[in-house]
Amino acid sequence: MSDYYVTLGVPRDASEQDIKRAFRRIARESHPDANPGESEAADRFRGAAEAYEVLSDPQRRAAYDRGDAIDFGTLFSSFAGVEDLLQRFFGGGFGTTGGGGRRARGADLVASVSVSLAEVATGTERSVEFPAAVGCESCGGSGAAPGSELLGCERCGGSGRLRVTSQTLFGAATSVATCDRCNGRGSVVTDPCVTCRGRAWVDGERTVTVEIPTGIGDRDRLRVSGSGHAGGPGEGPGDLYVDVRVEPDERFERHGADLVHRVSIGIAEAALGTTLQVPLVDRDAPEEVEVAAGTQSGTVLRLARKGLPRLGSRGSGDLLVEVTVTVPASLTAKQEEALRVFADTSGEQPTPPKRRRR
Repeated sequence: MSDYYVTLGVPRDASEQDIKRAFRRIARESHPDANPGESEAADRFRGAAEAYEVLSDPQRRAAYDRGDAIDFGTLFSSFAGVEDLLQRFFGGGFGTTGGGGRRARGADLVASVSVSLAEVATGTERSVEFPAAVGCESCGGSGAAPGSELLGCERCGGSGRLRVTSQTLFGAATSVATCDRCNGRGSVVTDPCVTCRGRAWVDGERTVTVEIPTGIGDRDRLRVSGSGHAGGPGEGPGDLYVDVRVEPDERFERHGADLVHRVSIGIAEAALGTTLQVPLVDRDAPEEVEVAAGTQSGTVLRLARKGLPRLGSRGSGDLLVEVTVTVPASLTAKQEEALRVFADTSGEQPTPPKRRRR
């Protein structure tokens, strides 16, 4: 993994504004449209965009500074690739990297699923059903009536692309964009399909199987490319975004990949030692854990690699067993007598017993 601070040329304590300015500078210098014919320009620009996306997000930046693995599959999930990042900074004046123009597509969809903490540990899958625009079967998604001919697009001359000149941070820039009339097909519908009325899609239902990776966090979002609404004539489908909710587990408190399990023991168990049956998140059988004699309240026992898998990387977190020594709120006469004998032999001076009324 590259050092993102070195990539952007900023110190490790750089402010958000410093990071933003550094990315703007590198984007101006390395964007492929500003470096025609230079094959390495796209790689340099994407590296800067990746570094910016990590360091501009406080949570990702903190994880990166700790040395945690970064889930590269979700780095650009908040926008549809580098082109949307360009729109955020430069307003679209660059056009599309590689000169092809970005084709219009169907709308994105959002769904949600719930998983248990045990499923986070093992990974699972969910079948998601949702209403969506689906490709018209009558016209095969073309929008044209079966047997009809398509007419060449007059706006782009049948190429599907338009040359656009716009003002950017670099001055006037000429780029190639998708034709807004034919959506890049180079042809238009002259005789619309009667089933979809030329839209190329109809209202329907869609079922998608979503793979839930191990170690996923609560409220993490997964992106399933091409599973959103079908697009119009010549358009690709949108994407499906799946928001994952992790159900709480009363046995554990989650801290990233680490789990905390709290247990209470009595004063005799703390003084003499005992054995605990500690639940594991991915197994039915508990783990036997020895508590040493003389254990104090607040002691934390660490079970290495018994926590959750780390998302997008090897290894697992730890299971931390936090021990609390419970002092009884009331005692039987026999318990009080035994405790006073203990106090006497250890030199303690507890409050004298209260006299009982006759």
